[in-house]
Amino acid sequence: MDRLKAMQVFVEVADRGSLSAAAIHLDMSRAMVSRYLAEMEQWVGVRLLHRTTRRLSLTPAGAETLPRCRQMLDMVGDLRNAVSTPEDTPRGLLRITTSMSFGSRHLASAVTDYVKQHPGTSVDLMLVERAVNLVEERVDLAVRITNDLDPNLIARKLAVCRSVVCASPDYLAREGAPARIEDLSLRNCLTHSYFGKSLWRFEREGEPVDVPVSGNISANEVSVLLSAALEGAGIAMLPTYYAAEYVAAGRLKAILPQYKPQELGIYGVYVSRRQMPLILRSMLDFLVDRLGSTPWDKAGT
Repeated sequence: MDRLKAMQVFVEVADRGSLSAAAIHLDMSRAMVSRYLAEMEQWVGVRLLHRTTRRLSLTPAGAETLPRCRQMLDMVGDLRNAVSTPEDTPRGLLRITTSMSFGSRHLASAVTDYVKQHPGTSVDLMLVERAVNLVEERVDLAVRITNDLDPNLIARKLAVCRSVVCASPDYLAREGAPARIEDLSLRNCLTHSYFGKSLWRFEREGEPVDVPVSGNISANEVSVLLSAALEGAGIAMLPTYYAAEYVAAGRLKAILPQYKPQELGIYGVYVSRRQMPLILRSMLDFLVDRLGSTPWDKAGT
């Protein structure tokens, strides 16, 4: 029995939730997937999956075995990468997902430059305001802005996401600039639906400061909040990758500079290190070089 292949089949079935989906991904018949699963269970001596007509689920033994199989496959992949000579040139298709705001403002131009440098590659870029299931939607790489990473995925830090609390000069002339951080609770704050909708987090002199906020406009997309802030609708906490150029141009004014909004990490997230395609590895290296210096912050915040 090819125990390595049996482990790979077991992991794919567990990740994808069905024999058919695993068969498609592994480019083998459903019957062959079933045979490898049976051989895997015979090897470890216990049943690893509950099988019903509707779904598959891990048995307790399967739940114990799955992370160990992942670890062994990762070790084999690392060994092969260490002793083999990879192709010099990245090739193939890479499916990437990220948010609308970050994708349109920075990632689109980055992947355009990447495929220019590597003519044998192509990128399918999916911009959505939700956390995509990489396995189910067959996505190779997610660029996520978060401090709460999924422990089941592999993440490489690409850059830091800083924010700026700002408002238009018209708004500040009309309403006055807040003198204290607590004054934000009394103002019309433009909030993100999924990040800081009712609580903005800051740091001052190393100490955390949280401020409850509310307002009449909330959105799940940064561009909406930016437009509202530019129109003088209220005060917004915006990522510098989107707002820095407007602050530098004077169309928005940063307020309460002595308070630093909570920073988030920008990560490249993927499923596994085992047999990582050269195109994925090179894209991650490219994005670290491109984004790691946070070029948007040089716009003047």
